[in-house]
Amino acid sequence: MNDPRFSVLAQKQINTLKEFGHIITFDQDTLVFDVGDNNYDFYVILEGEIQIKDPIRDEVVGTHGVHQFTGDSSMLSNRRIPFSAHAPKGTTVLCIKPEVLKEVISKHSDISDVLLSAFIQRQETMLREFIGGIKVIGSEKSKETYQLRDFMEKNHIWHTFLNTDTSEEAKALLESFGLTHDDLPILINITGEMFKKPSLAELAQQTGVLTEFGDDIFDVLVVGAGPSGLAASVYAASEGLSVVTIDGNAPGGQAGKSTKIENYLGFPTGISGTDLANKAYIQAQKFGCNISIPHKAEKVEYNGSYFTLCASNDRHIKAKSIIAATGANYRRLPIDTIEKFEGSGVFYSATGMNASACKNELVGVVGGGNSAGQAALFLADHAAEVHVIIRGDDLGAKMSDYLVQRIYASPNIIVQQNSNVVQLNGAHHLESLVLDTEGSEQTIGITNLFTFIGAKPCTEWLNRIVAMDDKGFIYTGQDVIEAAMTKCSIFEQRKPQSLESSIPGFFAVGDVRKGSVKRVASAVGEGSMAISQVHQYLSELKMNQ
Repeated sequence: MNDPRFSVLAQKQINTLKEFGHIITFDQDTLVFDVGDNNYDFYVILEGEIQIKDPIRDEVVGTHGVHQFTGDSSMLSNRRIPFSAHAPKGTTVLCIKPEVLKEVISKHSDISDVLLSAFIQRQETMLREFIGGIKVIGSEKSKETYQLRDFMEKNHIWHTFLNTDTSEEAKALLESFGLTHDDLPILINITGEMFKKPSLAELAQQTGVLTEFGDDIFDVLVVGAGPSGLAASVYAASEGLSVVTIDGNAPGGQAGKSTKIENYLGFPTGISGTDLANKAYIQAQKFGCNISIPHKAEKVEYNGSYFTLCASNDRHIKAKSIIAATGANYRRLPIDTIEKFEGSGVFYSATGMNASACKNELVGVVGGGNSAGQAALFLADHAAEVHVIIRGDDLGAKMSDYLVQRIYASPNIIVQQNSNVVQLNGAHHLESLVLDTEGSEQTIGITNLFTFIGAKPCTEWLNRIVAMDDKGFIYTGQDVIEAAMTKCSIFEQRKPQSLESSIPGFFAVGDVRKGSVKRVASAVGEGSMAISQVHQYLSELKMNQ
């Protein structure tokens, strides 16, 4: 069976590719791309070979032979490559520029299938099997360290964590650089540069996740890269619209926090939220969508012709239409000290990183929805005990039956009914909590608490420029009352479309929309449907100019 990471292109496919590049024969041993490059060429080997080297271990990790090809998914997103590539003297290759390769992938499905399959497999192998990439040095119990690690894990950034609480290598590195715990966390990028207490923006710049935009006016700006936003991005880009998508943290939204989604159509064995998001992220870029993270929306303005979004990192993005797909965040527990423990014992998602920290520990999961159920089952494979804490007495009131059955069948999951967390204890990291069960309080040595309660729409950035309900959810379609509609020629001729807000050209999809169904499948459906409505609006806008 052929290894999809080292697929061989058919001669017909190579002939097609020759129309997009040029042939080079290296007259000496040549470094064709180096560690840290974020704009490097794609090579098909015609004669000879190209060796991929890991600079950390100074060894060859793979060799591409005749009719095989270089590259991975970072080519689509301009991320920095963590490996170098070397071509021996006499090697002949077909060289294609990265921007041209994106065009090829978009136009030729037979080639796209082979390349993307290899790119995804190579990325997964790197993340799963290799030690290296960016180094993060800090305490496992540090909030600041957790934020960096969480960002890298959710954005599929190859990295190694060195825990200063337990790692002798981490302690030795601190000593060799003359650093103290006051300098933590520390980031060492793939080229060896060191950063003390880096921000997420600095991390994103170092990896290439953060993208620069010019002063162009895009056809559509998608704000939020959850299922609805990514679906909108894929459909917009595949239908020829110029589209840019931003997100404040990582692809996936609330769905990205689900460890395993088993009721999503087409995945009978289930798929994790982060895997679903990553594949959609790559799919959108395949068609030419520009995606930049972290860009948090801060304010939006409308001048009657186009929108201007003011985002974090001092970015301003202009677009003829906007799709708000910012979703909703889980609410904080009503405890005064909650913020102190966020990232150091209190979390809003359960990832592999969290699971390793929960080994043989007591864990709490607050919430009665599907996300809580999926997290509880996932953590139960690692923790000594998982306490599922719900306010009511019926776990099945909001949770799918298959999850309920599995929870009650798990020997180390305890369901705490009619209960509320009322107190968190610990000096710097969560050490225990107080649980109130029908007026009776008990202290439990839970050291990691995962909360999945409520839904607060992420609409602060809108400053009520569009009509919303009293909770901040955006009115769309027939829910938009006449008085709230923007006075303009378009709304004189028609009412808002089903996903359109009180401003023509401003659409809302997914959890942020009033009346949405809180399911991944419905979010994807709304995101894709929104693009047909964007097309109608853009045609109207053109006629009215």
